[in-house]
Amino acid sequence: MSILINRDSRVMTQGITGKTGQFHTRMCRDYAYGKECFVAGVNPRKPGEDFEGIPVFATVQEAKQQTGANVSVIYVPPPFAAAAIDEAVEAELDLVICITEGIPVRDMIRTRYRMQGKKTRLIGPNCPGIITPDEIKIGIMPGYIHKKGRIGVVSRSGTLTYEAVAQLMALGLGQSTCIGIGGDPVNGLKHLDVLQLFNDDDETDAVLMVGEIGGTDEEECARWVKDHMRKPVVGFIAGVTAPPGKRMGHAGAIISGGKGTAQEKLEVMESCGIQVTRNPADMGKLLKSVL
Repeated sequence: MSILINRDSRVMTQGITGKTGQFHTRMCRDYAYGKECFVAGVNPRKPGEDFEGIPVFATVQEAKQQTGANVSVIYVPPPFAAAAIDEAVEAELDLVICITEGIPVRDMIRTRYRMQGKKTRLIGPNCPGIITPDEIKIGIMPGYIHKKGRIGVVSRSGTLTYEAVAQLMALGLGQSTCIGIGGDPVNGLKHLDVLQLFNDDDETDAVLMVGEIGGTDEEECARWVKDHMRKPVVGFIAGVTAPPGKRMGHAGAIISGGKGTAQEKLEVMESCGIQVTRNPADMGKLLKSVL
């Protein structure tokens, strides 16, 4: 079992005819059961074409009707990516993964408003995607570093997702599902949403949760964990100080009014029973210690 995606998922790529969409669709198709899972592409200007045997349709609705696709991954350029999410939501797909970075915040605010009351779940934008190891990967993460197991991973940071997985693998710990939720200020699934799914997954024994400075999502999740989580959770908060004149981290990693610091988040998480490390090199060791 896994959360959100498995070998039975059927995926379309919005933006399949662009360089990025083609490259990562090919990499995902060549991973595990990808040849069965990736069934369609969407480009309103190129219907009737195909990408290496994957048919291209004019609309998400048409791709869904013709192929049975229930998941979309988006590599559409930033000015048009929010509209691509809207189209997938209107087509009532189960899940949309938006990889695109740099979508205007105003566009995402409108899109999130339009998603209210809809069935579609959104991962991202500005995220590496999601992988159920040895079954299916949807996104830009390197598949070879993952192996099937019983540890759930959720992270706002793409790079730290890969680092966490590498540490787990060095300790012989595979993963049930790994999700990079992205760090934009307006996005889809939060830590809390993912922890709820892992809590209900019979094949996830523990969760590694990686957050970032800015916002209050990690604190809200920690309070839910204290009252409801039946499995051990370990955590790390990335808080990088940028050199003068440089910006590091995601657009959502903004401390406002002294709130959202790494120290504050870690203190709340600890008070709620989550074991935390302040050294990113110890994430895997800490997780193994609680099993």
